Amino acid sequence: MASGYAEILRARYVTRLLAGTLVGRLPNATAPIAIVLFIRAEGGSYSLAGALAAVYGVANAVGQPLLGRLVDLYGQPRVQLPAALLSAVGMAAFAFTGPDQLAWAYVAIAAAGVTTPPLEGGLRALWPSVLREEKQVHVAYALDAVAQEIMFTVGPLLVTGCVALWSEQAALLVVNAVGILGALSVVVSKPSRAWRSADREAHWLGALRSPGLLALLGAYLFVGMALGSINVAGSSYADGNGGDAVYGWLMAAVGFGGLAGGVVYGAREWKGVPEKRLTVLVGLLAVGYLPLMLTPGPVAMTALTVLAGVFLAPSLACAFIVVDRHAPAGTVTEAFSWLVTTFMVGASLGTAGAGPVVEWGGTTAGFVIPGVAGVAALLVLLATGRVLEIPTDSAVVAGSSENDRNGAVEPGFRAGHQA
Repeated sequence: MASGYAEILRARYVTRLLAGTLVGRLPNATAPIAIVLFIRAEGGSYSLAGALAAVYGVANAVGQPLLGRLVDLYGQPRVQLPAALLSAVGMAAFAFTGPDQLAWAYVAIAAAGVTTPPLEGGLRALWPSVLREEKQVHVAYALDAVAQEIMFTVGPLLVTGCVALWSEQAALLVVNAVGILGALSVVVSKPSRAWRSADREAHWLGALRSPGLLALLGAYLFVGMALGSINVAGSSYADGNGGDAVYGWLMAAVGFGGLAGGVVYGAREWKGVPEKRLTVLVGLLAVGYLPLMLTPGPVAMTALTVLAGVFLAPSLACAFIVVDRHAPAGTVTEAFSWLVTTFMVGASLGTAGAGPVVEWGGTTAGFVIPGVAGVAALLVLLATGRVLEIPTDSAVVAGSSENDRNGAVEPGFRAGHQA
């Protein structure tokens, strides 16, 4: 299991790019938790906390594909670092404004969200220029998903640690300052500076002209909704079962479950069509969300949140392959950014919806949302199965089960994606 990951990590630039992206994305990954804790500490309601987190998510969703398209057009350094700086300034303004000046708080949060750098999509665009073999790129996608779960495990603990040592306001400031350093590490690296996107056909829809990509995005809207609703329902659960410390452990447990699942998934080579495998993984993810409605004691609840996260990283790793197979040439960063966008929109809807649901029906009602959303994601994939299929007569690599209908030499190795 370890040998495949070790081979990838020994490749030049891989560790730096992975770690830099991981650190650079901490502000984005921890924003819903940090916002909820900050607003609650300032005396705001769950509904207000959920609304502000939703505004951040929606603004992020708007900015990611737009910035991703700019990266495809102008390269990574010219876009990623300025965006990281602007996003940190917006979050700092929110931290000093607070809910007392609500209009400005919404403006600052929106600015922070819309300028969040598309580091996630940028990293996946870089893998083929750093790793020269198809198998290595697929392992890197799995490693990427595992690294995200490390971030979602450590991130909540970092936020709650900052809260314990200093304050909720300090947590917002520290995490965003660290994020700038991560983005800087990525954009000054040789692969990031040298990378250029493939030639693209001018089209106002960009990556969204792919029906298969649209089907995938529809499913991950609901996956994001499930994860976003857990943030608020988990906070409500913690209020009656130990406070912020329990909340941090619950959120970290979701990430730990994904970490364990992703490590196992990426350690083996999978046969067959990834679109069908994705449907199975999302189905298992939906099943994992259902026991959360039991809301047992803190120890058992932590175990259930681990279970809820187990299939998240594997489903994301598989989704990365599907995105690459369906993205039109020259839109790779934008296509991956759309996946991030859709996930964030779903998370924002889940966060915003869970607030009123928790206030109306209690914690158990809040945990109904992830179960329902997970089932909805599965139904989308089942309903669009034929759209996601790639015609075999367009394949160009004999013997491969994951051929790219867009004319790539190999999945993830389209001409022009390499530096």
